[in-house]
Amino acid sequence: MAVAAKDGRIDARDGSLLAVLSVLWGGSFFFNGLALKELPPLTLVLLRVALGALFLLPLARAYRIEFPVGIAGWKPFFAVAFFNNVLPFSLIVMGQTFIASGLASVLNATTPLFTVVVMAAAGEERLFARRVAGVIAGLIGVIILRGGVGLDAAGQGVGVLLCLAAAASYGVAALLARRQLADSPPLATATFQLLSSSAMMIFVAGFFDRPWTLPMPGMTTWLAVLGLAALSTALAYIVFFQILRRSGATKVMLVTLLIPVTAILLGYLVLGERISLREIAGALVIGSALLVIDGRVLKLFHAGQPREVV
Repeated sequence: MAVAAKDGRIDARDGSLLAVLSVLWGGSFFFNGLALKELPPLTLVLLRVALGALFLLPLARAYRIEFPVGIAGWKPFFAVAFFNNVLPFSLIVMGQTFIASGLASVLNATTPLFTVVVMAAAGEERLFARRVAGVIAGLIGVIILRGGVGLDAAGQGVGVLLCLAAAASYGVAALLARRQLADSPPLATATFQLLSSSAMMIFVAGFFDRPWTLPMPGMTTWLAVLGLAALSTALAYIVFFQILRRSGATKVMLVTLLIPVTAILLGYLVLGERISLREIAGALVIGSALLVIDGRVLKLFHAGQPREVV
């Protein structure tokens, strides 16, 4: 198994995979916006994970991936699924009943901070000061990008806490996946996690949304659901677990800093939306933060400084 470099650098392959993952997950905001016009949130989550699992099952069969056996075999996948899908998805949905989606995306960008703390506390990854400073700088860039995080209405504090709890849940999920599923191929991990999430979300969505009583959605909604399941879930989680397996939890969670940038770029390229100077400034701050986390630019700078001769 490939692991992260001890100095926390981001190599070219990791950078490319992070960019791909940010596009896949950034696109989920577009798909969600379309699907939520006709579907309640928890039902959408159920369809997302269930259809995502169905997309991956033929691939798992084709590659002759063995399914887990018994409770002991499925337990780690259910644990990761709970903290990586069921709990954070539900918390974010509840949080967005109090706060806007823009603020929710800013709070989601705190995931690397929680991941750094969780991994350091568990002894999995060293707590580099450079890495912490870079993540904080990236969070500032996201805030600039989104135009601030002001709270305007009563009860928004509850929404903030729920979204922060979701970000912390992602950090715990990364730790569990790193410890319990380190030897599992990315395709297997993604498939069995989504199957486990589907089993849990059947009960959650069934209890709260009663999806069997809902009217049949239109074609646009179904296309959005399919895009969300195939691209932003099935393919995205293969990429996610590939980065996690190669390079560690802190690196893969940096994608939450890139998602707002890619969402704005997609809006510009696909929808013709304008990009403001504030958004450009925020993107530059995020890019600088990623360079700080990588560390090689700083090392080149220090290497170029004249050394005192004694």
